[in-house]
Amino acid sequence: MLKTKGFIFNVERCVGCHSCEIACKNENKTAPGVQWRRVTKNQDGTYLSISCNHCSSPECFRVCPEHAYVKRRDGVVLIDSNLCSGCKTCVSACPYKAPQFDYAQNRTGKCNFCITRQKEGLLPACVSACPTGALQMTDLSQNLKEGTVATVEGFPDIRLTKPSIRFYPSKPKKRYWLKDS
Repeated sequence: MLKTKGFIFNVERCVGCHSCEIACKNENKTAPGVQWRRVTKNQDGTYLSISCNHCSSPECFRVCPEHAYVKRRDGVVLIDSNLCSGCKTCVSACPYKAPQFDYAQNRTGKCNFCITRQKEGLLPACVSACPTGALQMTDLSQNLKEGTVATVEGFPDIRLTKPSIRFYPSKPKKRYWLKDS
């Protein structure tokens, strides 16, 4: 059976250090203003690390008039930036803001799941850089990891695109009451 590559993100473990963002930027040498991975802070104080989720039903792939996107058998969604006309249709269609327009190149680019690193037996740069293990790579064609959920607070609606990511959600905070003396 073919593996379906995806991410697992543990909300409890993320400390908002942005190491995944920096590693992605360094690995891919993206232009200023282009961020293929972004860390955001939720209203409840937790963090979320988002990039391309290599969706089962990618909107970028569906809307691109140049057919610059391809979905590999392992689930990875790639763009051939040389076919990109710069129309930005995919940029506006993606609910995760994964395709990023590079104004210097007049083309769109996005996370490629570090396929070159993976061919060398390495993990994606963002996963390798995470000091707490909050961001991991997984095979989604296997049984779902116990305790994971399909979405969490702050993550866009998943119904249309079916992203290849699972989450370990934050646990409810316990409240302790002091007894009257």
